[in-house]
Amino acid sequence: MTIIRSTRVMTPEGIRAASLHIEQGRIARVSAWSDLGNDGASVHDAGEHLVMPGVIDTHVHVNEPGRTEWEGFATATRAAAAGGITTMLDMPLNAVPATTSAHALAEKRGYARGQSVVNVEFIGGVVPGNVGELEGLYDAGVRAFKCFLTPSGVEEFQHVTETDLHVAFPVLARFGVPLMVHAEDPQRLLPAPAGGSRRYTDYLASRPQEAEASAIAMLIRCLEACPTPVHIVHLSSARSLSQVRAAREAGLPITVETCPHYLTFAAHEIPDGAVEYKCAPPLRESVEREALWTALVGGDIDLIASDHSPCPPELKDTSGDFFGAWGGIASLQLSLPAVWTGARARGIPVARMVDWMCAAPARLAGLDYRKGVIAVGFDADLVIWNPDASFIVDPDRLLHRHRLTPYAGRELFGRVVSTFVAGERVFAS
Repeated sequence: MTIIRSTRVMTPEGIRAASLHIEQGRIARVSAWSDLGNDGASVHDAGEHLVMPGVIDTHVHVNEPGRTEWEGFATATRAAAAGGITTMLDMPLNAVPATTSAHALAEKRGYARGQSVVNVEFIGGVVPGNVGELEGLYDAGVRAFKCFLTPSGVEEFQHVTETDLHVAFPVLARFGVPLMVHAEDPQRLLPAPAGGSRRYTDYLASRPQEAEASAIAMLIRCLEACPTPVHIVHLSSARSLSQVRAAREAGLPITVETCPHYLTFAAHEIPDGAVEYKCAPPLRESVEREALWTALVGGDIDLIASDHSPCPPELKDTSGDFFGAWGGIASLQLSLPAVWTGARARGIPVARMVDWMCAAPARLAGLDYRKGVIAVGFDADLVIWNPDASFIVDPDRLLHRHRLTPYAGRELFGRVVSTFVAGERVFAS
């Protein structure tokens, strides 16, 4: 038996002193801090550090096989563990082959096996013409599906149209797992200026908030015709949430996530040529950032996921051209402290963050029967961290394969001390 104890343990009833008794990878008992059970137990005393459920990140691009030089399971899962993440869901792109068939899923699982130090679950892809593959992917155990409504940036993962979704929804509705959607309407996007641009304002203008709103409206039309769980990924603007609220009030199954970078950065802070800030949808104005926080607190946004999407430096090294650079932010290791830094500054208690980053993602992924809270019978996936300690982000200390990040040099609060998966320590600072 292993016992992890602290004067601050995040339980469903609140933070309290407790001892967690772990047997065979699960929490067998939650008892008083002074209860050390049998003499033979191995005791890990966390002191006053906060013990909470491990973070569940439902939006990670690992890219292996095929683009392992972008990121791989070994590097991604080590970075995840260092950031307090104990379970992550791997997106069906940008690996080659894309995870759009059960055969491709089996190949990807083979690469993950033996390299991963945290739990890895998988997402299947919905692309034009693969509706016949969806049942096989579901039977093989994917936790969700993913599609793009606008070009994804890679040829092997094409975006779908409203017509494609009307074909796919009746099939997906049989499974009950969510369809994660990159929701931007390609008809509302503006072309790149001739020769590109180093000005962030030009890139921001090319992907207006109206593109999100139009895409979400289309998804709601599809839901009205055939209800099946839909999850909007990486929402960048709260202005689309009124139609989401109306859809929910009508009983339609729609959930929403946002990401640490939308909660941290604002457009006016981004220097021209600073392509490490490029993502799609783009980082918007500070008023949008604050509206996202308000929506989280109010329950309109369900959860936070990283959308960790790294690439080799040469794909960002475009002489500062925002239109030529690959879009994606490497943040897997920094998600927990980035979100906590913003929550702490706004007086939001840590319990709300635990719901957004642990319990709600577990519900989305269908893992809430054994992950996302500290309770008897649940997996002993835990992070021990110090919410009061700050640090300056040093890219050389990041464990992602590539370390270019807009967080470089930024002070963040929340230092991860140890991470446990099934009761075994996989990271120690």
